[in-house]
Amino acid sequence: MRDDNEGPFVNRLFVTGISTGVGKTLAAAILVEALQADYWKPIQAGDLDASDSHTVRDLISNAKTVIHPNAYALRTPMSPHAAAEIDNIRIDLKEIKTPDTRNTLVIEGAGGLLVPLNGQDTICDLIEPGYRVIVVSRHYLGSINHTLMTLECLERRGLEPFLIFSGDPHPSTESIILQKTGVQVLGRIEELQEVSPAQVRRVATSFMPALRSYNLL
Repeated sequence: MRDDNEGPFVNRLFVTGISTGVGKTLAAAILVEALQADYWKPIQAGDLDASDSHTVRDLISNAKTVIHPNAYALRTPMSPHAAAEIDNIRIDLKEIKTPDTRNTLVIEGAGGLLVPLNGQDTICDLIEPGYRVIVVSRHYLGSINHTLMTLECLERRGLEPFLIFSGDPHPSTESIILQKTGVQVLGRIEELQEVSPAQVRRVATSFMPALRSYNLL
């Protein structure tokens, strides 16, 4: 993946999850709203008329955010490598160019870190040095293992991750994750009765002290 931006460093936050369906897109929308950041989903696979970019656009309220187009927009809701094969294309990291923006940029991955893009590369290969990585963890049977493996993968690559918990609290799960990793937690996205711009603004406000404390603003 190439970054063609020039000039001063622009804060970039890469949002990944421990699995599919843990709340990455909602977390990305909350971060976008809190930071009035731009949003970019490099690779979208699935319904292109109701994509993650559409979801984020519909959930934010600020007027500063720009939603940047996908580098690859694939029609089938499958792993990117398989969806690309159906579309008769091959995902090439050299063709994925970071949007030219001077605003903070929130980048959303697809699935988990080791989801394949092609025969060699994975989602993790989209993460450039200097990106701040935010892992979304949600409790389910097996989530401790998935969370610890995700954090270890990032740390082995020299990346310092942050954590967002999604869903209702589960103290025994969360305490062992924090005990074993010492990872910094940005906050929790509780179960929302209604996922709306007003709720996203509310949760975004609650995240501001941690974002400020960890220099993510």
